[in-house]
Amino acid sequence: MTDNLFTPGNVVVITGAANGIGAAWAQRLAKEGLRLSLFDRDGHALQRLAESLNTDTVCVIGDVADEKALQQLYDETRAAFGDAQLLINNAGVTASAGPWDSPHAFHANLAINLLSMVALQHLFVPHMLAQQRRCAIINLGSKEGITTPPGNAAYSVAKAGVKVLTEQLAHELRNRVGDRITAHLLVPGFTRTAMNFPDMNEDKDARTAAAWSADQVVDYSMTRLANGDFYILCPDNEVTPLMDKKRIRWASEDITENRPALSRWHPQWQAQFAAWMDDASPSEGDGYYASPSQ
Repeated sequence: MTDNLFTPGNVVVITGAANGIGAAWAQRLAKEGLRLSLFDRDGHALQRLAESLNTDTVCVIGDVADEKALQQLYDETRAAFGDAQLLINNAGVTASAGPWDSPHAFHANLAINLLSMVALQHLFVPHMLAQQRRCAIINLGSKEGITTPPGNAAYSVAKAGVKVLTEQLAHELRNRVGDRITAHLLVPGFTRTAMNFPDMNEDKDARTAAAWSADQVVDYSMTRLANGDFYILCPDNEVTPLMDKKRIRWASEDITENRPALSRWHPQWQAQFAAWMDDASPSEGDGYYASPSQ
């Protein structure tokens, strides 16, 4: 239910805007006629992006882990455009930390992937509540925050926190203002971004065929937003919506079936999980839209 969310002249704030999914959002919403407040720590890439867009833009350079920089983003957005109608919390990192690594390593991850969203919601949501206009918040989640695979505990903890934070936000907003202000959890599949392809040498990376482009993620998100969906769980070129559903259901049933933690990766449960996934082929009526770019 986008209603008038993408009306030309509306103001959108995008973090992590210089590249990847953030840049794809900026390019798409510029075409819709929205005015953009763009935030990233890569000032050169941010400026190049802004110069390519045919719309009014404000560029703020900084780190989302720095609350002073986020306050600057808020202040410059308000000074240039007034109130924002759309906040896209897109910035993130995959900085690794295991379950018994230092609290400092965890804090560095949480500060960017989770606490920056808390800070920006604190800054922007009260002013959305004061407007009598359609507004929305889109927070970037991850499948690693839902099925929590082993290998990067800090990232999974942060993205699990984003899921819960956004669910709580959606509930509180619904109780306060109905569907005038909505929150949405965007969960990309495997996507061609600098995070997944650090050297961006996609031609030499065998995984490229599996990944969606950032534009596909945004196109798919726009379709799901138009439907009023809270959970925007993206497939990719290898993982179907049904595969996602079965993986998520298996993970949740670790609790209800009293299986070992992360049983999907437990040697004694690998055969059962493989059998569970055996029929996870594409099917009609799975509750997801096809990508508009496919």
